[in-house]
Amino acid sequence: MQTPLESFIDHKAETGMQCGSYSIDIPKPKEGEQYRFVFDATACVGCRCCEVACNEQNNNPADVKWRRVGEMEGGEFPAFVQLLNSMSCNHCIDPECLKGCPTESYIKIDETGIVVHDDDACIGCQYCTWNCPYGVPTYHEERNIVTKCHMCHERLDVGETPACIQACPAGAIEIEVVNVEEWLEKDIDANANMPHLPDARITNSTTRYILPENLPEDMKEVDEHILKPAHSEIPLVFMTTLTQISVGAFFALFLGNFLSLFGFNSPSFLIALVAVVPALIGLPLSALHLGRPFLAMSAMKNIKTSWLSREAVALGAFSGLALLDALFYGLALNKFFHLLFEVLTLGVGVYGIYAQAMIYRIPARPSWNRVTTNLKFFTTGYVGITLLAFVMSLLGVSDALAPLLAVAMLGAGAQLFFTYEDMRTLDAKENEYQLQRTKTLYKEHFAKESKLRYISLVAGGIMLPLLTLLLVQGEHNFIISLILFVSLVSVFFSELVDRFLFYSTVVPLSMAGGFFVGKQRG
Repeated sequence: MQTPLESFIDHKAETGMQCGSYSIDIPKPKEGEQYRFVFDATACVGCRCCEVACNEQNNNPADVKWRRVGEMEGGEFPAFVQLLNSMSCNHCIDPECLKGCPTESYIKIDETGIVVHDDDACIGCQYCTWNCPYGVPTYHEERNIVTKCHMCHERLDVGETPACIQACPAGAIEIEVVNVEEWLEKDIDANANMPHLPDARITNSTTRYILPENLPEDMKEVDEHILKPAHSEIPLVFMTTLTQISVGAFFALFLGNFLSLFGFNSPSFLIALVAVVPALIGLPLSALHLGRPFLAMSAMKNIKTSWLSREAVALGAFSGLALLDALFYGLALNKFFHLLFEVLTLGVGVYGIYAQAMIYRIPARPSWNRVTTNLKFFTTGYVGITLLAFVMSLLGVSDALAPLLAVAMLGAGAQLFFTYEDMRTLDAKENEYQLQRTKTLYKEHFAKESKLRYISLVAGGIMLPLLTLLLVQGEHNFIISLILFVSLVSVFFSELVDRFLFYSTVVPLSMAGGFFVGKQRG
């Protein structure tokens, strides 16, 4: 009679199971093929040996998991079903991490299709952790970079089994070769999706799933009771807000210079300098978001596919051009040339804010991936117009206050409307799981902050400027400057609060997590 071990060894030999083996015997991918993972949910027992083996193989701390086990459940007793998903990198055909990375730190190996990460090139911007709908890339706080699964390619290259596969006692994880064209045309929709997993078509994931038959329709994540605010990204709160204010201020500067053709006072060097100061302060702050800030300049490397690279180049160029424009106000330049230069500078700045908004227009973050993101990023510029109005009140240039404040109030009104639309569309998307969780964060975790946003926007963006307009015709210079200062502080605070909420309330697409540890992300 066979022992259990002998029986298991015979079963492995008969079925060709890869688990428990030090060597792997699969054909090398041919042209148009690549390696992929196969996960058999009917075999997984949830022991998490794959998680442990992966961490040990790659010397990762406990909080950095390249492979994770998620849990789902559904049905009613006695037809209750528990479903597990062990997932690492899906080595996608169109990986979002690779396209979005500003430093080209991701490489899809032509011969194998494996997506690897170049640790030396990474600056720790964590953009890839936003872009990946599966939440695969993981920030490694000890190394200050992002890391991820590479399918143990160094072991595969010498015919050895990846650690997760070798450790799985149930043979639930394997590697096979897939024909990319056939996968995309025939099988991806049926075999690459499972409950509470983002649509495989977003990145053309290659992982093949074997699922139990007749799964209940009401499958739910067992960690749905765990809802935490996202990282607040304070350096980015200030950087994005300040650069948008600067572009708005430069728009007002250009209008002032244009209107000087019709008898209005021409802006001065000081006013032009004030317009660019927020960008000069904001852009360096973005480096505080990076794990390796001294490599910040390499963020401009991937202009071809990365919106972050485009933002860095455009806003860096805008700051330089706007600073040069300020110097032009001290020179007797030809007015037509000067206006043409400002049109160019403004165009670069507008593109920079557009690129900035597009960083967040990603399927993996539903609450960011809405048109209101673009609209609110642009209309934040009204704060810059208010800033110039305040400076002009200090300089005694009263004839420019009325038109500036009128434009600023229009911008504040638009921002108020777009903020309302943000919340309204959350209410309208009843079937969007992530958006409903974002709505919960707004109403239960950040209710006070949300109210402060509205109050400070209405007071500083509309009521106080209206009061200023009533006083413009009289001799109330000190009072006007004081009111505009309070208005400026109020709207700046309002936009910082709104941007803080923007980052803190986002709920990403991802796989299901565990009952006690959720999605295992900080």
